[in-house]
Parts: sequence; C-alpha cells; structure tokens
Amino acid sequence: MPESTASVLVLASASPRRLDLLRQVLIEPDHIHAAEIDETPTAAEAPRALAERLAAAKAGQVAAEYPGAYVIGADTIVAAGRRILGKAEDAATAQRYLSLLSGRRHKVLGGVTVIAPDGRRASRLVETSVTFARLTGGDIEAYLATGEWRGKAGAYAIQGYAARFVRALGGSYSNVVGLPLFEAVRLLEGLGYRPPGG
Repeated sequence: MPESTASVLVLASASPRRLDLLRQVLIEPDHIHAAEIDETPTAAEAPRALAERLAAAKAGQVAAEYPGAYVIGADTIVAAGRRILGKAEDAATAQRYLSLLSGRRHKVLGGVTVIAPDGRRASRLVETSVTFARLTGGDIEAYLATGEWRGKAGAYAIQGYAARFVRALGGSYSNVVGLPLFEAVRLLEGLGYRPPGG
C-alpha cells in the first residue's frame, strides 16, 4: 500500500505495556498521547461499566486533538466481586489487595474503544478470570520487595514475578497485561485501519 494511504494511529495511553502489546502484533502507533481524565468510579458504578466508560472517555478526549487519525483507548479494571481494586500507589494498599486476592478468583475487565477518522467508534469489553494460589505472608512480602506492584491495577503484573501466583487463567492473557489484543486488532480492522506497509 502506498505511504500516502496508510492510516495514522494514536494510542491514548502512556502505558509501556500497551505499547509493547501492539508492537507484538506489528502495530506501531504514530503518536502516544495519554488522556488526562478522572478515573474515579461514580457512586455504585459496576467494574464492567467503569472499564467501558474510561476506555471511551480516553479515546474521545484524545481523538478531539488528532482529527483525521485513528485513536485507540483502553482501560483495565481488576475486580474482586463488585469491589474495584485500583492502581496501588503504596505498599499498604498493595498488601491489602494481595491479601484479598490470595486463594481466590477475580476478574480483569478490559475496555477498548477505537475511534475512526470519520468519527465512527467501536468498543469491546473483555473479561478474564484469574485465580491466585493462597499466598503466605512471606509470599506477599517478597512481592512487595520487587516494587513491581507500584501503579498496577490490583497491585500485580501478571507478566512479571506475580506469574508465580497465578494458579489458573480463563480468557485473554493480554487483557490482564493491559490490552486484549485479539479484540483490539479486530476493532481497528473493522473500522478500516491499515498500518503502513499493511
């Protein structure tokens, strides 16, 4: 395909994990522009609804700044029942989250929204089930010492040291990392995105 007909893609996220995932399937965003939105859940907002709303809000905000481009926004929510486990910013929060996830199954909800240059948009909500082994106090302390939990939803990164805690997984692995690749690629292609040389 000639260079002039290639699509421009903007990733509405500063997450290095999402960028790495797109690169894994040979999609290289032309621009990376993190959306700046309030990610606080509204009163009684369900985890699924939050993931969908934030992904759409991120994509919408960034699309307004890049007319004529494809924009992909995503959000990842970790939920234990209806309880939303946000990004852990301190060790006490991380310890509380890991203790809660110990020995039980939880859900990782990934919202993805793609907006096309003509304003059309498409979204998906992907749910992955993750079951942790029972964690001892020593397990949690060892993980806290890695610092890997910082800034991570649910206080863990499945692609790192925390993989040793995962007893079972049902659904999309890449969704737990930060972006459900199968669905993201289908959304992009469905709206007509074509990468350079594609």
